[in-house]
Amino acid sequence: MINSAPILAEASAQQAQGGGMSMIWMIAIYAVIIGAIYFFLLRPNSKKKKEEAQMRNNLEIGDEITTIGGIMGRVVAIKDEEDALIIETGSDRVKMKFKKWCISSVDTVKEGAAKAEPEKKGLFGGLFGSKKKAEEAAEEKK
Repeated sequence: MINSAPILAEASAQQAQGGGMSMIWMIAIYAVIIGAIYFFLLRPNSKKKKEEAQMRNNLEIGDEITTIGGIMGRVVAIKDEEDALIIETGSDRVKMKFKKWCISSVDTVKEGAAKAEPEKKGLFGGLFGSKKKAEEAAEEKK
């Protein structure tokens, strides 16, 4: 029989020398995956929550709203100490009390909000197509 111990020992020694580099690559791949999960899943979700909280905190009396249950009405009172509001619905003027977290959307269009709306940028933050927009702006000035 042939003794295969020296061959196996040499193979394991070569694997041990290169094993450190493969560990670095594996850690780098995990870091990239975690970073991608953060930027594609967690960050947009937190931005959306901040926008919704701002919308709910900027409610005014007279705003038309829609609740998460689909009830549409006009805000007639805001109770900050209870974190609630009272809305009036329909022609029979039924008044209902809701918590602020149940507001789905504000249907009232405000003039200041329409002007202050930021320009939507593309996938790469508006890096591409800026020359075309600059040319359009120059044509509008003429």
